[in-house]
Amino acid sequence: MKKYIILISLLALTVTQNACQQEFLNPSAASEQQVINSPDGLVTLVNGLQFRYTTTRAGAIYNAVAAGGLTTRELRVLNAGNTDELFLEQGLNSVQGSNAVVRNLWTSCQLTRASADIVLTNADRVITDAGLKSGVVAYASIFKALSLGTLAQFFQQAPVATGTNAPFVPREQLLREAIQQLETAATLVSSTPPSASFLTRIPAGIDIPNTIQALIARYALFAGDYDKAIAAAGRVNLTVRSSFSFDENARNPVFETAFGNVNVFAPTNTSFGLTGALQPDPSDRRLTFYFRTNPTATQNLGTGFYTSNSTAIPVYLPGEILLIRAEAFARKNDLTNAVTELNRVLTKTPAQDAWGVGAGLPAYAGANTANAILQEIYRNRQIELAFQGFRLEDSRRFGRSGPDTTPQANAERTRNFMPYPFTERDNNTNTPSTDPN
Repeated sequence: MKKYIILISLLALTVTQNACQQEFLNPSAASEQQVINSPDGLVTLVNGLQFRYTTTRAGAIYNAVAAGGLTTRELRVLNAGNTDELFLEQGLNSVQGSNAVVRNLWTSCQLTRASADIVLTNADRVITDAGLKSGVVAYASIFKALSLGTLAQFFQQAPVATGTNAPFVPREQLLREAIQQLETAATLVSSTPPSASFLTRIPAGIDIPNTIQALIARYALFAGDYDKAIAAAGRVNLTVRSSFSFDENARNPVFETAFGNVNVFAPTNTSFGLTGALQPDPSDRRLTFYFRTNPTATQNLGTGFYTSNSTAIPVYLPGEILLIRAEAFARKNDLTNAVTELNRVLTKTPAQDAWGVGAGLPAYAGANTANAILQEIYRNRQIELAFQGFRLEDSRRFGRSGPDTTPQANAERTRNFMPYPFTERDNNTNTPSTDPN
């Protein structure tokens, strides 16, 4: 992806989160007009979306993992010199709009979303080859949805469009916009699959049809549309991998910054920071997937999908899809189907999972009540999807103890949402006047 860095950086200058910054053009690079009026330019731009969203300490993946894990006691800071991460671990008013993790999470998602919108606005006008157009639109739709969905996981409101003083909308609208974009892409892909000529020009890893359905299921669950979540999850082929790929030029951001050292953060403990009834069964085979058994003084405790600079990160896991169905059925009070889907996660062995994530445990034997089943689903989400940035969203959705808990030491999360970055507040008069806690 290295050859796309210059172009995506150039275009990013004109599509910041509120479009209030000046435009600085590189005279030796292609202009924005040249890019958006060429099929090859749009393919190049769509390639840059993955680099923008996934890589470096400034990308969405690292900052979602950090913000989601440090505010929910899933992760702990190893070196207090990493002050922005430390403030997230402390939570509450320690987290301000100046926090670099918060700012980078916001900016990466907004830049990725804005660049995807450029592609989506111009694809139909510029690209005449149907298979190429299908691939470009679907790929851009995936990254627009990921950006909007990630913003909705961490912020109570956010702009959904680019412009001077762009209006903020509730997170529910961000999720609906993401779902709508994905459904449009699904219709296009089903009638005209992306061409081989497109698929050979993008980084390997993302399976477009399955990823679209998986993301619809994810964001429909977050939005409370349980029927849609169940239906979309049921359309995902659980034997097919879909992932963000990395190499030495575009490195796995969590390994590069944190799990590859003992200087930034690590898992809180080998119980995923879970306590009481939520603690994992000692015989759960997912423990050896996500943790080193006997780390040395120079080895991070965490492993999982962060074991080298080139380790792929799943866009979704089969277990997530099963747990989406389990939770959606449980919230509809269809406890029989909820337990059926939950058991598919509990009894799955590593050999039966596309990514080698398997608990290998007995079937659920707890109380046949919605509350008990939902608690077991929550517990398994924290284990199956460890260190992937979902825990803050999950904690709110399942009504776990938050920042208003007294005493605060008993809270399972130290914030409900992130504050709005000062970079947005200083340039967008529509930024809400107060931050959520």
